[in-house]
Amino acid sequence: MSWPGLIFTLTLRAVLNPRLALALLRVAWRFRSRGSILPIPDHAYLAWRMYTAYGNADAVPPARDIEHYALWATSKID
Repeated sequence: MSWPGLIFTLTLRAVLNPRLALALLRVAWRFRSRGSILPIPDHAYLAWRMYTAYGNADAVPPARDIEHYALWATSKID
C-alpha cells in the first residue's frame, strides 16, 4: 500500500467510526513537525519510526496497525 492509499483507507474507516476519527486526529497532531500548524510529521522522524517498527525506513504500515496504535494511545486509563 502507498501512503496516499493508507490515508484514504484510514479516512474511510474514520468516517464510519467517530471514536477512531478523534483518535487519528489526536495522534496526527502529536506526530506533527514542531512549529507546524499542519499535522504532517517530520520526514526523518517518520523514517526512523518505520525503520524501528518494520525494519525499513520506506515501509508503509498496515491501516490496522495505525488504528490499533491510535486507539491505544488515546485511550483513558481508569
